Amino acid sequence: MPRAKGGVVTRRRHNKVLKLTKGHKATNHTLYRRAHESMLHALDYAYCHRRERKGDMRRLWIVRINAAARVGGLSYNQFINGLRKADVIINRKTLADMAVSDPSSFSKLLTLASDKLKS
Repeated sequence: MPRAKGGVVTRRRHNKVLKLTKGHKATNHTLYRRAHESMLHALDYAYCHRRERKGDMRRLWIVRINAAARVGGLSYNQFINGLRKADVIINRKTLADMAVSDPSSFSKLLTLASDKLKS
């Protein structure tokens, strides 16, 4: 009885890796061994950068809040400090969205924060 070889299974596994590395350069998407290394690195970077993106977004929100607060005459840290003293609990994502899409309500928060800083 002839021995069974795993050619079909191996080919499918190789094709799966080659499909994942479709946009990679040079031999990193044509040769299986190089493609496998490239795929492992790419998946590792994707995992790490999904976590980094959270910090990137927070930094973006802070920049937007700071720009909007400076228009109202306060710096970012003064604005956040004033909100804390006024017992306003609102996250930075919402504040940044408010600064961009609803400037009138953001200016109300600015006046509230500045009043609490003065008193």
